[in-house]
Amino acid sequence: MSETTITFRVDATLKFEFAQAAKAHDRVSEQLLRDFMRDFIQQQKAVTQYDDWFHSQVQTGLNSANAGDLINAEEVEAEAAAWRDEMQKKLAGTTS
Repeated sequence: MSETTITFRVDATLKFEFAQAAKAHDRVSEQLLRDFMRDFIQQQKAVTQYDDWFHSQVQTGLNSANAGDLINAEEVEAEAAAWRDEMQKKLAGTTS
């Protein structure tokens, strides 16, 4: 892999304190910055993957709704009520 140089300006105090903090952990500033860049890229990839998944889920729901594949409110409430009853029984069993 070829390497390139990045040059940017920072406050002298920030540079000094960063170098001291890096040295205290037996690291060099440049390596920490490379690590930060790699971590940032991974975080952004994770965000993008989640966004893609989320949009896919929303589109699946929209497609389902547009096809008329819906659950009416009464059925949803009945399932929720059954779930609440089950949870209340479980909680009552753990507190006694």
